[in-house]
Amino acid sequence: MHDGELEPLETPVLSDILVAVEELWPESLAEEWDRVGLVVGRPDAEVDRIMFAVDPTIEVIDEALEWGAQLLVTHHPLLLKGVNSVAATSGKGRAVHRLIEGGCALLTVHTNGDSAVGGVSDVLADVLGLTDAQPLMPAAHGLVEEGIGRVGLLPGAEKLGDLAARIFLTLPAVAGGVRVAGDKDALVHKVAVCGGAGDSLFDAVRASDADVYVTADLRHHPASEAREARTDGKPFLIDLSHFASEWLWLPAAARALGNVLADQGFAAELVVSQTNTDPWDFILTPGN
Repeated sequence: MHDGELEPLETPVLSDILVAVEELWPESLAEEWDRVGLVVGRPDAEVDRIMFAVDPTIEVIDEALEWGAQLLVTHHPLLLKGVNSVAATSGKGRAVHRLIEGGCALLTVHTNGDSAVGGVSDVLADVLGLTDAQPLMPAAHGLVEEGIGRVGLLPGAEKLGDLAARIFLTLPAVAGGVRVAGDKDALVHKVAVCGGAGDSLFDAVRASDADVYVTADLRHHPASEAREARTDGKPFLIDLSHFASEWLWLPAAARALGNVLADQGFAAELVVSQTNTDPWDFILTPGN
């Protein structure tokens, strides 16, 4: 090799990728109830194609295998609760068989991906243009910038309806669209966000004095109680699809992993799944 030439990048094995993933999304940041990390795969297997997805559904696994992925990284766990069998007589069992038979490893980055810097809620905050974003619930074992959810400031006051429309245009198309609670012409400046289901964070949202809370999977009673807690109806609520709110993180996560691997001397092709795993197919609304 001539002086000044760069060393060619090597194909990593799965254990190399696990080191890079731990650097980006440490397992110590995962919630106690969560199950993250390697689910299926041999640490010594070569991996030159990696796909990112929200859910490890059979459709996503088929997409990954069709593309030739040796690793599927999903946000949601396949085996969150204990099982006694992975026989191919159940959906989860069929997923495990399909992965192993197709030579594809499965890795879960869930609440550690939520809490980490550059994680799910950070990406959502960036999409909205929030400044001075801080965690809604700081991580028990992490940096001050790490934790679940984010709260920050818009560049200036914005109408609630305009903010909701702006979010809607950034999300993948899903049947449920975006639901909003509040006067569409009300001005908002301080915004709390949490990718995925966020109604367990209402106490932290209220304590942050946010004008509006952007999250997913809001249920009737927590949403109603949150709106009635203050006479001004704040925080206003913007309710997203769980899948859509977390899908936004996937391109950023793929870029981040590719950069860390390159820094460590490895090359791999990384893509984002194009499968929509939102569970709803259509919605009926007044007038439609």
